[in-house]
Amino acid sequence: MPRRSTRRFAVLLSAALLLGALAATAWVEQRPRASYASRLSADAGAPLRANRLAQVPITYRGGPITTSTGETVDVRVSDALPPETSTPEGWAEFLAKLTHGPEIAQLTAYIVTFDEVQQICGSRALGCYGDDRMVAPGEIAADIAPEEVVRHEYGHHIANHRSSPPWIAIDWGPKRWSSAANVCARVGRREAYPGDQGSNYSLNPGEAWAETYRLMDERKVGITTSTWQIVAASFFPSEAALQAAELDVTQPWAAPRTTVSTRVFGRRTPKVWWIRLATPLDGDFRITATMPHGGTHEVALVGANRSTVVKRARWTGQRVKRLDGTVCGRRSTFVRVTQTGALGRVRVSVTIP
Repeated sequence: MPRRSTRRFAVLLSAALLLGALAATAWVEQRPRASYASRLSADAGAPLRANRLAQVPITYRGGPITTSTGETVDVRVSDALPPETSTPEGWAEFLAKLTHGPEIAQLTAYIVTFDEVQQICGSRALGCYGDDRMVAPGEIAADIAPEEVVRHEYGHHIANHRSSPPWIAIDWGPKRWSSAANVCARVGRREAYPGDQGSNYSLNPGEAWAETYRLMDERKVGITTSTWQIVAASFFPSEAALQAAELDVTQPWAAPRTTVSTRVFGRRTPKVWWIRLATPLDGDFRITATMPHGGTHEVALVGANRSTVVKRARWTGQRVKRLDGTVCGRRSTFVRVTQTGALGRVRVSVTIP
């Protein structure tokens, strides 16, 4: 989970809004990130403070509401919105029917007018999210339906409650989707910029995740006419990415898994032992091999072609070799153990995402 104590609101202010696209916010780690809007309007360049909601003079109706699903959703609707078109109960029902997990109980949604969104989030924003709080319009703004904004912002809320070590999910996207979207490899190629709310906003995987979530949820309710405007077309989700996104919501990745294999090397045992590894998810891995007394076996991670050595294990103890690294786009590899020195039992423990 991200460390909320070191985060603060950052207003998403994108030039794409001038073209009628959806805007959102993401958390900033330790210090404010420069806002793209600072080039467009001087009054919108500063990041949103955590107490900004309290500073803007808006009165609300609503609060924790029990929905037809039996869940309680906290929704506050601005008194400036017509009660005949925007009710806390209606928005609570809408949120409860989104694809979601238990994180919904930690959300407070503020549904306000477009002018109030700009007061809270910034003069170029359509919505914002942070610290389990969502701000979104309850009316059409820049030809964008408010439901689109709410879905996008709820995507950020989901990511804020997902774990994806060694990365922060709200910047990189949750574990399964970011692996399906090949975020790690794209970052390495400088084709993606996690957490960038500035000039590389369209290549920010945190925003691509939020848009993927929006599309996934819209398709589940039969909406197939949505556009993809604010994120680079290269991030438009495949069916595999959409399926991964749904799993990230309904079956969140929780922890790495460890498998243990053993082999006894004898006089007639082949000197090379191959252990196939399937690595569908990106993230940290560790391989630990325990040798027999006097064993000097080579242990290496080898590519799917069985010839490219990715990394060799090093001694970390009298009988133990270890290899640490990060899965980053490789979906199939081998652990190769080559027997040298004493014969006997070798134990290999593999921990992968």
